[in-house]
Amino acid sequence: MQDNSTVGRPGMLEGKAIVITGSGRGLGAAYAHLAAREGASVVVNGVDGAVARAVAEAICAEGGKAVAHPGDISTWDAACGLIDSCVEAFGRIDAVCNNAAVFTMATPFDEDPETFRRTIEVNLMGTAFVGMAAARAMKAQGTGGAILNTVSGAQSGLLEMAAYGASKGGIASLTYNWAMDMAPHGIRVNAISPRAATRSAQVVHPDTNKGMPPEGVAPLAVYLLSDLSSRFTGQVFMAVDGEVALMSHPAITTPSVWMPGLDPFEVGRVVEAGLADHQLPLGRSVQKIEILSELGATMNG
Repeated sequence: MQDNSTVGRPGMLEGKAIVITGSGRGLGAAYAHLAAREGASVVVNGVDGAVARAVAEAICAEGGKAVAHPGDISTWDAACGLIDSCVEAFGRIDAVCNNAAVFTMATPFDEDPETFRRTIEVNLMGTAFVGMAAARAMKAQGTGGAILNTVSGAQSGLLEMAAYGASKGGIASLTYNWAMDMAPHGIRVNAISPRAATRSAQVVHPDTNKGMPPEGVAPLAVYLLSDLSSRFTGQVFMAVDGEVALMSHPAITTPSVWMPGLDPFEVGRVVEAGLADHQLPLGRSVQKIEILSELGATMNG
């Protein structure tokens, strides 16, 4: 059903061709439906072909444009094939939403090594491969574009989420670096950190329904895929319970201390005296961040 607020105005993504990974269910499916309602031609991707095709067919039944391209995006060939499918179906590629992920929980004492590897391959390598393939196609077109990655509060530290958090922390770093690399070519790169009522959330909170419905997050994702968000690149947007905020980049904190020579005991004394009371809290926290300086400022500036 179309939101009444969209009636009578141009679609935010009118004429755009977009790939959304992991869009057979949950957040990805919500993004795909809203993107199509906003005028985009959508490639629906997921490992379950029947589910991906069902989402694409539902979008078409609503009057939108969509095709399904099932597949595991954790290999370079599969990622390139996914981007190629968008160009073949719609003649171009304008934006990518890297949403596909696997979710695991374990302590480092009982983590299965193969599960850890698979988490990194799908979440981090899949995002990297799809983003790289899309960026090359966008550069060749010469029309710019948008890449929206997906991160998580787990990158800041949550119990039993080392593999998942590490994969998402890597994606955050990709976002910061890609934004700088791709800016000269008009390609914007941002990330979203959503807290939504998905299957993953049910694993973490089995007795409660934590987070917004996926449809509540979709408007932010669609906006960030559109040209209307052209002022933003290299940013991570947190979406929790209807609230949107920017997450901070890794940063050097103050105060700093000077190391007194090469004696490790003396270095330790100075470090403990100067920095022990300024440690950052473990886990995700909310802090007031004041932007004090531009790139190139020194630690003691």
